[in-house]
Amino acid sequence: MKLVHTIADLRDALRPHDSPALVATMGNLHAGHLALVRTAKPLGDVTVASIFVNRLQFAPHEDFDTYPRTLEADCEKLQAAGCDVVFAPSEREMYPEPQGFKVQPPAELADILEGHFRPGFFTGVCTVVMKLFQCVFSEAKGRRTAMFGLKDYQQQLIMRRMVKQFALPIDIVGAPTERAADGLALSSRNMYLSEAERAEAVQLSLALRGLARDALAAADGLERQLPGLEQRALQALAARGWQPDYLTVRRREDLQPPKPGDALVVLGAARLGKTRLIDNLEV
Repeated sequence: MKLVHTIADLRDALRPHDSPALVATMGNLHAGHLALVRTAKPLGDVTVASIFVNRLQFAPHEDFDTYPRTLEADCEKLQAAGCDVVFAPSEREMYPEPQGFKVQPPAELADILEGHFRPGFFTGVCTVVMKLFQCVFSEAKGRRTAMFGLKDYQQQLIMRRMVKQFALPIDIVGAPTERAADGLALSSRNMYLSEAERAEAVQLSLALRGLARDALAAADGLERQLPGLEQRALQALAARGWQPDYLTVRRREDLQPPKPGDALVVLGAARLGKTRLIDNLEV
């Protein structure tokens, strides 16, 4: 496995290959990231993992400065998972000058849910991913694949729309959410949880499952009943000491309020102590 830190060295490492498969990460890797790498392996002739903590997607009050940087441990895990190239650029390498050009996703998709509670987040994500795509795929001659976990459902949907609208020759592949034995969605931020909080954290996925059951039971009455169902789910989680941002049922296709017959996804984000957790469930 090669570890490279510059765009020039990355392109040199990829030049002998035709079909890169990319897993973009911010490091502090867990089993979910490694599952993405293993899924990516057969989809190309070289598997690339990027590790870059992207300042553009952090608000001033968020944890950019304290986000764990664990490059050595991450590389050991990636090598064991079969990764071929790790691209770990510095901030100066990725942004040698202030990033004045940015990718602004459409408000109807990016300013709701996560985007509502984290203004500008998806602009930062789209901008860095577009740049990573240019770094990894610019000289590829065959299939180009980028892996995204479905735990961040809204993010992978935005990535699909971005690739489509810019006519990028890249396949976006979504991988199922990796979960702990009790059902908690794996996340780099789970390490912030205390022992007691870790035991409680599974309640978010349980709340989503309960909301999904209620939504399916509502059947053709879902539009009328949904506000009440969502409010009860929020109140039940808050009663356990959480600070929920949203628990909601949306249409999978575009995350708009569902109509009868739509394929559904249930999404939630809530803070437990100082840690903000997100999860979703397709139903």
